Amino acid sequence: MSRLILVLGGARSGKSSFAEEIVAKLGGLDVTYLATSEVRDQEMKQRVQLHRCSRPREWTTIEEPKSIGEVLANLKQGAVVLLDCLTLLISNLLLEEQELGEDEYDFSEKDKEEVIVEEIEKIIAEVRKRNLTLVIVSNEVGQGLVPPYKLGRVYRDIVGRANQLVASEADEVYITYVGLPIEIKELGMKVKEQFTIEN
Repeated sequence: MSRLILVLGGARSGKSSFAEEIVAKLGGLDVTYLATSEVRDQEMKQRVQLHRCSRPREWTTIEEPKSIGEVLANLKQGAVVLLDCLTLLISNLLLEEQELGEDEYDFSEKDKEEVIVEEIEKIIAEVRKRNLTLVIVSNEVGQGLVPPYKLGRVYRDIVGRANQLVASEADEVYITYVGLPIEIKELGMKVKEQFTIEN
């Protein structure tokens, strides 16, 4: 039976650590870790190294910045998988063939969002088809300052919509604050039921 879990949080909120606790509980040492980060500078290299050291050596690590649905399609049935993280996947797809640091860009926001949504739908479809347990880590980027540049605002909006898409399909959704996770899907659905107008 498939299981999709979304773990949200801001920077340094404890979301990755909590996600690792979930997959360790569910898969033990038989976990596949999907890393979406692309190492482009020394700081990112150090962050990746810290993440590697924090998880069990027995876990299988697959580094894939863009084609996560394809990777999931080739995993064994029923695998326990951690995807860290959705926001980097979105960034990689959004900035494909763009130079870092550019505020001007030559892509259609609508077209890029379609590509991102298509990849997320592939991910969800593979989870259901192959009875995977997938824990997705994603950043909550909409509660901070409005980015002063257009590309930052486009990114923030697409991440917000992508998080909503995953949350709508997830079996469980957690948000982490100061290292403390709160399950919000069940609570949110109860609240929504109070305001649903029946035809």
